[in-house]
Amino acid sequence: MSENCNHECSNCEHANNCESAEPIKLEPNENSKIARVIGVVSGKGGVGKSLVCGLLATKLQKKGKSVGILDADITGPSVPKMFGITEQLTATEGAMNPAVSKSGIKMVSANLILDNPSNPVAWRGPVISGAIQQFFNQVNWGDVDVLLVDMPPGTSDVFLTVMQSLPIDGIVIATTPQTLVDMIVKKATSLAKMMNIKVLGMVENMAYFKCPDCDKKHYIYGEPDGDATDELPLDANFARMCDDGKIEDIDTDDLLNNIIKEI
Repeated sequence: MSENCNHECSNCEHANNCESAEPIKLEPNENSKIARVIGVVSGKGGVGKSLVCGLLATKLQKKGKSVGILDADITGPSVPKMFGITEQLTATEGAMNPAVSKSGIKMVSANLILDNPSNPVAWRGPVISGAIQQFFNQVNWGDVDVLLVDMPPGTSDVFLTVMQSLPIDGIVIATTPQTLVDMIVKKATSLAKMMNIKVLGMVENMAYFKCPDCDKKHYIYGEPDGDATDELPLDANFARMCDDGKIEDIDTDDLLNNIIKEI
């Protein structure tokens, strides 16, 4: 940073190599109008982050919102399978067109540009970051009320790139009841606050098991401590329906109501 810096980065010749320069937020392309961008994050993998993202999208769509999902978990993309989408993305005049689920949810994902969805995405961090940015501003999203970004787990450079380059309005944190997971989740929460990004709430997945005979809740991993905004049950039906590409058929009436109010 120059000694004569006036903090007006947009017209500064040193902006590209200045450590103090504010990152430039990307804008959607001319064929897109996105009202809100919400990140769905987790401190570690395997806690049900993509499930939370898919259920949020489904519930918002049922409430009359126009919804999109940007699958930013490039190396572990699972969103298309949950929605039963297998066809590859198309392009119009140099921009990608999102896939559309049966209920009208738009989405882009690395798995929808691969010849074989089982092929690994062996890309380094900068390439992954670039792909995520292209998924945002080189896609014809159209009019979207809420764009959910299914973030990669952890707080790596990709996480930072997304948070700094996409106009994130807030994040939803997915977690599970174990103490170890809670410790890691606090890292993601602290990082978001350091970056002045609003935490809309926390969804605790696999929080309890509901007995089908007595209808009683059993907190297998311990009683809730009150930090979660919403809880999701340990329900084998969720896994089956996601595996079958039928997440939109899950009854969401009693799920995620508090988080939805914040979005």
